[in-house]
Formats: sequence, structure tokens, C-alpha cells
Amino acid sequence: MKKRFLAALALPVLLAACANNNTAQVASEQALTNNNWVLTQVDSKALNLPEPMKAPNLELGADLNANGLAGCNRFFGQAEYKEGKVRLDKMGMTMMACPEPAMALENTFAQTLSDWSDATISGNQLTLKGAEHTLTFERDAK
Repeated sequence: MKKRFLAALALPVLLAACANNNTAQVASEQALTNNNWVLTQVDSKALNLPEPMKAPNLELGADLNANGLAGCNRFFGQAEYKEGKVRLDKMGMTMMACPEPAMALENTFAQTLSDWSDATISGNQLTLKGAEHTLTFERDAK
């Protein structure tokens, strides 16, 4: 009887230990802020950037102030968070003309950030799923 009781107690612990700890969860405002997020994928496709192009990034401060590189131009704005969704309101951006693929990437990046996107976090990965595109970021360790 004791063995069955102990086995019954151990089963939930074993199942929890085997569960994937990297399942995506709705991002909280606190989890988003004070981080620099570097874009790694657009629509589940890895970025393949020619030299000297750098990956876009999104830096979110404690008060949801946002800035970063959109692909070619620097941007800034105020992020808004509501019930697991995020967007940048009144985004400002420098206006340099850039060669492709930088401009196409920048347009996709800026459009997705400007519209409400579902925000989920799994480990060090942030995913913003907008109406047309999905952006996947990695938390910058620096």
C-alpha cells in the first residue's frame, strides 16, 4: 500500500519535470521591459543579412520607452502593452534611403511594431505575431 501511495505522489512530480519549460507564455509587461531584443526571424525564416547590415533590434525601457535599429534607420517611440498585446505608438524614425533588402525588412519590422501584436515569451525568445507578419527576437545577453 505504501509503495502505491508513494508512486501516486511521485507521478505528478515526474510529469512536471518532463514537461517542456520553454513553452511560449503570454509576455507580461515586466518580462518585456529592461531588455534588448534582437530580431532573428521574420515569418519563421531566419534572417540572412548581407554585410555590413546588422539585425534590427528593439530595446524596451522600464517605462516602455522604445528605441533601436529597424534595419537601416534608427527608431524611437512609446510602447503600449494591453492584455498580452504590444505596439509602438507614434514611432519616429530617421529617414535614410537604404538598399534592399534593408528597406523591405525595415518596412515589415516597422509595420509589425506599429500595429497591435500578440507577444509571447519562451525562454530568451520573444515572438510578436501581428496581422501580417511574425517577428521572432532573442534576448541580447549584454
